[in-house]
Amino acid sequence: MYAVIVSARVKPERRQQFLAAIEDHSTCSARDEPGCLRFDVLQDRADPDHYYFVDLFQDEEAAKVHASSPHRARWREASRECLAEPTSVTRCDTVF
Repeated sequence: MYAVIVSARVKPERRQQFLAAIEDHSTCSARDEPGCLRFDVLQDRADPDHYYFVDLFQDEEAAKVHASSPHRARWREASRECLAEPTSVTRCDTVF
């Protein structure tokens, strides 16, 4: 399996817009992409404007399919307005 962990900081005044956009992206990814096994959105307890996305894919090819999906394009468009800074992305291979 292949995982992608994204760290995102949201503009406080855009939080509701962000949540709607990332919910659409998460839901469509898990529902419409056979190779997307999970797409979790987590909120930092110490900083309500800091979120993490944990995407688990069957393999790296499934992550490439995800990157070209229409819902990813919608997310990228919304993120331009909602995010306070560029995201940080970590790509991982599962060990166990």
